[in-house]
Amino acid sequence: MSESLHYVCPHCHTTNRIAKEQLANSPDCGSCHKPLVTGEPVALDADSFARHTGRSQLPVVVDFWAPWCGPCRMMAPGFAQAAQTLAGQAQFAKLDTEAHPQASAPFGIRSIPTMVVFKEGRELGRISGALPPGEIVRWVQSVI
Repeated sequence: MSESLHYVCPHCHTTNRIAKEQLANSPDCGSCHKPLVTGEPVALDADSFARHTGRSQLPVVVDFWAPWCGPCRMMAPGFAQAAQTLAGQAQFAKLDTEAHPQASAPFGIRSIPTMVVFKEGRELGRISGALPPGEIVRWVQSVI
């Protein structure tokens, strides 16, 4: 019997139940039929943030950032590269703290960029400051 898990679609934000071993086989969303594992960070708003962090049984790495933040913009390509490297092991997402302050406020985000790893609504770890791609991958692997 294969272990199944809940995975939130990066396109339509519907929760899907899929076999864990199928993550490597490019599964599609049961609702919108687009790929579930994209290897790209998902842009979140307040509603989709709650769905991804609360329902996903795969770790969700959220980059809390803002468009005016130089270190955030500097880290963005490395964050995207880490998302590609860890596709199928963790879902990467970005939350603009300026556009969606109500979503970030409960987590006490005091400096950006701040990355937080969530799994099933629980915070597993957090780190603040811009990191290079390799460090992002190492940090996420140490948390998950």
